[in-house]
Amino acid sequence: MPFEFERQRIKDVILVKPKVFGDNRGFFMETYKKSEFFANGIDVEFNQDNHSKSTAHVLRGLHYQEAPYGQAKLVRCGRGRIYDVAVDIRPKSETFGQYVKVELSEDNKQMLYIPEGFAHGFVVLSDKAELLYKASGEYNPHADRGILWCDKDINIDWEIDFEPILSEKDKTQKSLKDFCLEVRKAGGQAI
Repeated sequence: MPFEFERQRIKDVILVKPKVFGDNRGFFMETYKKSEFFANGIDVEFNQDNHSKSTAHVLRGLHYQEAPYGQAKLVRCGRGRIYDVAVDIRPKSETFGQYVKVELSEDNKQMLYIPEGFAHGFVVLSDKAELLYKASGEYNPHADRGILWCDKDINIDWEIDFEPILSEKDKTQKSLKDFCLEVRKAGGQAI
């Protein structure tokens, strides 16, 4: 099998460890194989691939898309090093408001599967980082939402000793409490 699938503290979030074949010429690895992923509980169809580049100390997130435009993601770091974070924002989940954080890097070549119903973010730990990720749904600007990266109720330990570089949008995202109020107004339905 070319992959190991390791369920995280929140069992729906899965760390994927590819088998890497390397020699003096470089390396080869599979980054996705539908049959293997489906057999290990990642049974979503990916419809969009994304590639982003960020400089040192950039923090992006926590982003999600409002239902019915939610996105599951398979994230990997092709260059550099990041902490990748997934926050459970599924209103009826027993792990609501909890998060998973893993280090993804060009060296460990690991990937993180994040299902729908999670807000996603990352912070760059190297001079530059490039993320490559698959998404189950296409980007919809009208459904684009976020949660504040430093929300005290989530209390993410980013393990950074610098002031992160944020977009204007990410500086003013809503709190988890505001998210909960919106869910209640929507009749308890996922947002």
